[in-house]
Amino acid sequence: MANPWKEISLSDYENHMQLDSVMQLQNMNQMMKGQFDAYPVSSVMVLGIAGGNGLEHIDKSKYQKVYGIDINTEYLKAVEERYSDISEILECIQVDLIDETNKLPNAELLVANLLIEYIGYDCFQKAVEHVCPKYVSCIIQINADGNWVSDSPYIHVFDDLDKVHHQMEENLLIQAMKDIGYNLIAQTENLLPNGKKLVQLDFNC
Repeated sequence: MANPWKEISLSDYENHMQLDSVMQLQNMNQMMKGQFDAYPVSSVMVLGIAGGNGLEHIDKSKYQKVYGIDINTEYLKAVEERYSDISEILECIQVDLIDETNKLPNAELLVANLLIEYIGYDCFQKAVEHVCPKYVSCIIQINADGNWVSDSPYIHVFDDLDKVHHQMEENLLIQAMKDIGYNLIAQTENLLPNGKKLVQLDFNC
């Protein structure tokens, strides 16, 4: 089965995410500033980087290396074009995290936002173990009504994601990380307009 994320255009994805009724792009952007600033690290890897939302918060005096990982090569091209100001430290790598975690380099901070939902806990554990970060910062979406895609004019663009989507639970992710030697060090919530919430969970080893 081809991964549906290879077929979703970046413009459709971003236009959906930034609608006033969704507000995920805007909320994630501010949360990512906190993720990048929080820990004493000089390298970061962003899994599922999409169009690079949040990369404007990268401090070039702090970071020596930024890895952008995604399955969609068109997304990665957009990241390179949009963030040419950090081109000397930015490296984009096309990886299918289901079966290509061996292509991931090492990084001190691993950021995974709205990504674990599409690969599952087991695959995420493998990615973390391969990257060997000191810190892991994740944002997952919790759906109060069970409907994980917010209603919008773009909703049918995401129909095929049902095939790869996993419902997230904070406690299950915390346990999965504990099983590979990572302990929870911070947890925050950000409420969205549609009754959903973004939960940030940070870990260190």
